Amino acid sequence: MGFAANAAELRPWTGGDTPPLSLEDLAGKSHSLANYRGSVVVVNFWATWCEPCRAEMPSMNALRRSLQGKPFEVLAVNLAEPLTRIEKYLDTIPLGFPVLRDRDSAAAKAWKARLLPASYVIGRDGVIRYVAYGEVDWTSEAVRSRVEKLLQP
Repeated sequence: MGFAANAAELRPWTGGDTPPLSLEDLAGKSHSLANYRGSVVVVNFWATWCEPCRAEMPSMNALRRSLQGKPFEVLAVNLAEPLTRIEKYLDTIPLGFPVLRDRDSAAAKAWKARLLPASYVIGRDGVIRYVAYGEVDWTSEAVRSRVEKLLQP
């Protein structure tokens, strides 16, 4: 798994309150960030046309798998793409976490996700702790240690 040396870093969040997030997954089931309180959650805004977004998905999936059984979840928020395009992409790389649809980009605007991928790490208290704009190596020691620290009760 080759990652660029200029991978994005998780930086402490200074952008204010955590915006609400309530979107449907590909099957039409509603997911609300509020329902994940008590878990560490990565909210990742992405699109199939975004090369760095596609490149980081396997490492995000690997982190999710390695933390199975712990209060950790990834919510991948697709930016306003047709369902058929998202499904076609997911046929090539099955993911073990919910893929949500931001049909009108309203969630991306509320979260100030101006660049893709945009990732936000939310603590167990529902507050954004870290942000990264660009491709993250989610299996790196630096990223993993930050997530594990947030997982501690």
